[in-house]
Amino acid sequence: MLKALVNRSQARLLDMVRDTETRATLREVVLMRHDLGLVVPAHGPGDDVVVLVHGFFASAGVWRPLKARLEDEGGKVATFTHAPGATVRVIAKQLARLVARIHVGARVHIVGHSLGGIVARWYVQEEGGHSRVTQTLSLASPFGGAPAAQRFPILVGNDLLPHSHVLTRLRARAHAHDVPHLSIASPADRMVPARAAAHHRHESVTVEGIGHNSMLYDESVVEIVVDRIFNPPPAERWDTPPRSGILPRV
Repeated sequence: MLKALVNRSQARLLDMVRDTETRATLREVVLMRHDLGLVVPAHGPGDDVVVLVHGFFASAGVWRPLKARLEDEGGKVATFTHAPGATVRVIAKQLARLVARIHVGARVHIVGHSLGGIVARWYVQEEGGHSRVTQTLSLASPFGGAPAAQRFPILVGNDLLPHSHVLTRLRARAHAHDVPHLSIASPADRMVPARAAAHHRHESVTVEGIGHNSMLYDESVVEIVVDRIFNPPPAERWDTPPRSGILPRV
């Protein structure tokens, strides 16, 4: 009987995740028509400038709720939209051009969803971004590879295969620079398994009961991002183990 109760509870949780994920995906569709161009806010030395990098087949518009929250807290938010299918290297160069327009005295934080988190770390580790970036954060980013990428092993899909050159190099050089990174993952994510969403040797947080696209809008994830932006960690030391944690679904 206990087993049956557990199975029913798990089924209800799965249904809840599916419903929430469906709503999040529809929300993305509605927001995708916004913010298609480059947005660099007015800012100056000492400001916290947050660069948001969206995932595959989306636009910067999907970030609007998080952008509003960050701005309410006093942050400056920069965005750009990259074309569907563009490779990690191509998008990272777009990111580099955006960051070049940010005052050198500002603190630059990069937050990426899914593919966007891979781009953020490629920029930091391979494109010289370590000299400009205070920290990076990823939401459901497939550092260990995305199973769905096997269906389209061309262009960016090739970059997201588990043993691609891009992901292999990111893992091998995770320690190359001391720019902190926080991975946010969820066991309920059916696109990117939680075990694949943590960047090697960096801090990670697991949030229960949240699907892949729901990461963009879930309040507990938003709170983690906002707290991290305005309370950044010191540069990471590689002689100490990374921190990790599990947060319950709120």
